Amino acid sequence: MLADLHVHTTASDGTESPAEVVARASSIGLAALAIADHDTLEGIMPAVEEGRLRKVEVIPAIELGTEYNGKEIHLLGYLIDINDSVLQEELGFFRNTRRDRVGRIINRLSRLGFPVTRERVMEIAGSGSVGRPHIARAMVETGRVATVEEAFDRYISEGKPGFEPRVKCSPAQGVGIIRRAGGVPVLAHPGLADADDLIKALIPGGLAGIEVYHPGHTPKMVSHYLEVCGRHGLVATGGSDYHGMENRKHNLLGACTVQYRVVGLLKELAAKSRAATGRGQGGTC
Repeated sequence: MLADLHVHTTASDGTESPAEVVARASSIGLAALAIADHDTLEGIMPAVEEGRLRKVEVIPAIELGTEYNGKEIHLLGYLIDINDSVLQEELGFFRNTRRDRVGRIINRLSRLGFPVTRERVMEIAGSGSVGRPHIARAMVETGRVATVEEAFDRYISEGKPGFEPRVKCSPAQGVGIIRRAGGVPVLAHPGLADADDLIKALIPGGLAGIEVYHPGHTPKMVSHYLEVCGRHGLVATGGSDYHGMENRKHNLLGACTVQYRVVGLLKELAAKSRAATGRGQGGTC
């Protein structure tokens, strides 16, 4: 009874549809997975429907990009109310800033000689939340770079000539967004962002867990964050951060998992949060 609690689909920057991801989860024997796309909830219901057919439980989630002292800090929000109108408004704002950023990056790439168009990038993104991976795929099509990884490493990663920052909220604001939507806020892969100083500061606002198990975490990091969870009473979660078989990170679905009991802990925390705010049972699927 294992769960992968960090999975992306074509609703944002994954390369497999929600149904395809659930089918893959079923094929490797996962009991549950969390669809946690960037700034969008569009992939959740298609995944839920496929999960019902394949007996895989789908946990509604979101991944928010925030910024602290110039560093990008990611937050995962589990068991959010996907019908919450305020949350939908906030996510719409973030998606609009993503589209604006795409235009700025394309302008930079044009000056560097890349014939990448906004229309093609949006076509690659489809109805999903657009981001740099979609730009990278368009760059590969031009023949100027061989792989998505090369596009990032040479041109569109931070500090590279095609990079443009995007509007982000603070980690504390991100925790608040998740809490107001009845969800459980968890700090994603903190070892990749050197974000330890944030953990204690975010707990009073509602931070409830840390993504301890992640492909980018070393065994030493895992031990460290388990100790931090124990010290502060936080839930230790984990997931593969899967973006598809073609993704440059090469994180395989199920590469990092947790026991299903962690899903139960998250449900208990979500129920307490909803009870405290009078939200009822809106956060479950």
